[in-house]
Amino acid sequence: MFNREHIKSVADITRYQARANGANIAQVFEGRSTTYAELDARASQVAQSLIKEGIKPDARIGFIGKSSDRYFEMLYGAFKAKAVVVGVNWRLAPPEVAYVLNDAKTQLLFVGAEFYDVVAQVLAECPSVRRVIALDGGHPTWISFDDWRAASPATDPMLPADLDDDVIQLYTSGTTGHPKGVQLTNRNYIGIFEGSADSGWADWKVGEVCLVCMPLFHVAGVNIGLIGNTHGTKNIILKDVDPAVILKLIESEKINIAFMVPAVILFLLQQPAIKTTNVKSIRQILYGASPIAEDVLRQAQDTFGCDFVQLYGLTETTGSATHLPPEAHDPKLGKLRSCGIVNPGMDIRVVDENGKPVAQGAVGEIMIKGPTLMKAYWNKPEATKDSINGEGWFASGDAGYFDADGYLYIHDRVKDMIVSGGENVYPAEVENALFGHPAVADVAVIGVPDEKWGEAVRACVVLKPGASATAADIIAFAKTRIAGFKVPKAIDFVAALPRNPSGKILRRELRAPFWEGRGRMVN
Repeated sequence: MFNREHIKSVADITRYQARANGANIAQVFEGRSTTYAELDARASQVAQSLIKEGIKPDARIGFIGKSSDRYFEMLYGAFKAKAVVVGVNWRLAPPEVAYVLNDAKTQLLFVGAEFYDVVAQVLAECPSVRRVIALDGGHPTWISFDDWRAASPATDPMLPADLDDDVIQLYTSGTTGHPKGVQLTNRNYIGIFEGSADSGWADWKVGEVCLVCMPLFHVAGVNIGLIGNTHGTKNIILKDVDPAVILKLIESEKINIAFMVPAVILFLLQQPAIKTTNVKSIRQILYGASPIAEDVLRQAQDTFGCDFVQLYGLTETTGSATHLPPEAHDPKLGKLRSCGIVNPGMDIRVVDENGKPVAQGAVGEIMIKGPTLMKAYWNKPEATKDSINGEGWFASGDAGYFDADGYLYIHDRVKDMIVSGGENVYPAEVENALFGHPAVADVAVIGVPDEKWGEAVRACVVLKPGASATAADIIAFAKTRIAGFKVPKAIDFVAALPRNPSGKILRRELRAPFWEGRGRMVN
């Protein structure tokens, strides 16, 4: 259980567990096991190495790499040194990586082996980065993480922590074409730890086995690891999301708890080995980041025979807003399309275009308030002001409604965001990239239903007079400028885009044919 008395900040997690459960295994990665005592000691070494590097409290250090045990050693060390870890989405294109590093003014960068080349490409464009640490070693000029960490003593600096200290900065796709850094604090994470415990879904026990398989540049991936450590679980860390490997780990490691996006649950169900894999150890599967199809959920319930909990939240709310508890997953209750009830400590209301609460059952924008709400968007006061009003309510951009039992339903999106495989894609980012193609005169990007990813990115393109280009040409061009998951899967060539009198693209008209016959315009 979460120990409120001893864990007052994220830096206290390993300190407490080292005292209470030091000999227990904290994490396992590709055959390497680390006890809680060892994890805490290594975190202290990292903290001392950061301080030796001149990293001051509130300085930003970056991470770009696949999931690993070394990430958590670095993360907990940063917590102790009061540095802020900037998670960089490794699916980004090199120019996007450079933007994030420069925007955060990243001083030190930890890089996994798969991204040595990418970082080498952009390093000259990132003047604030004064040293690179090779997490997996083997680089001719960058020091290996193991050697860098080992050069410092395991002496905890015991720096005083404040609830409003930034601890993690994650980047969300931006409606204006640039991602925004979300400042998450000790207060936000203590709010997550308390809320998950009070809601009952994180009733995890010391020594239970938790699968950490989602990318660590996502709030969900980080959260599941941190929450597990607060409860003293044994975290099995998976480098990549590989359904075949996940099934093997469930059986070999006797996994008890796992968080997966709906697309991964679907992939597991499609594995031939699912029929012969012993999954009886699983007692709880958490899912979120995008809606799940009812038939997929029911099949998963039949296959795993365990409790399911849906989590709804945004990076800006540290991933916390509502949860759909196990008992509400009974199909007879009719709640499977809901994202659940409001988490303890959080407030949610649904408002009209004037910001006034709507009647129960009426659709409006979902507003969120509570201890897990971000401090701000990094160095973007106007964007912060646009998103959080004077009373502290955050505009989620999701449209929804409450039913008579207090369950929240996502109906549509007020903003134009597309959710594909759990990744957020803003049309503006994709459109900005496509506009650079010499044959493109106008473009609108929409999300359309996709059975595999939930939604797929599709572009409607108007070509310049006399110009020619194929769908393959435009898609190939996009791949050089933006991350692969943002690249349109299909291109429709149109004579003109529908617009209102003020010139705004009527995306709903473009989306409507693809969503015809569906109850809501999210998948």
